[in-house]
Amino acid sequence: MIHQLFSTLDKKYHFGRAQAHCDVPCGIYDPSTAQIAALTVVRMMDLMAGLESEGVAAHNSMARYIAVKEEHAEKAKHEIRVIWGDYFKKDKHPNVDELVHKIMQLGSKARQTADRETGVALVEAINEFAAIFWETKGVATKKAKAPYAPALEMVYPDL
Repeated sequence: MIHQLFSTLDKKYHFGRAQAHCDVPCGIYDPSTAQIAALTVVRMMDLMAGLESEGVAAHNSMARYIAVKEEHAEKAKHEIRVIWGDYFKKDKHPNVDELVHKIMQLGSKARQTADRETGVALVEAINEFAAIFWETKGVATKKAKAPYAPALEMVYPDL
């Protein structure tokens, strides 16, 4: 009903159409969401490996760990795809394509397996991406261990 009302008004008054060139037209991009998602993947893998009890409660916990691991692996991939597709320009950053491809493959493998080494490799590749991203913004970076499990080394903007 509301759609019909606006359509009728649009036909009469010819409202201008809003357009944007990307998902985030305000230019706010930050790889930290992908970094945290990748850390979550490793944390879920650690929890899965440490689950020793049996029974319904253990099966419930395992199912939840797997679901969160897969969700965050896909989230990491999504966040990197958006920054890569909307922010990076091929002529200025030709090597980023190969790194993004590697991140996509690692994210998929992290979803398919419980291999911690794959999860850590995903974190490291996204850290490399973050370092390149911040360099393009003219922002220095620093490395520090995340203040929460799994306490892996992360790349942060040095503000």
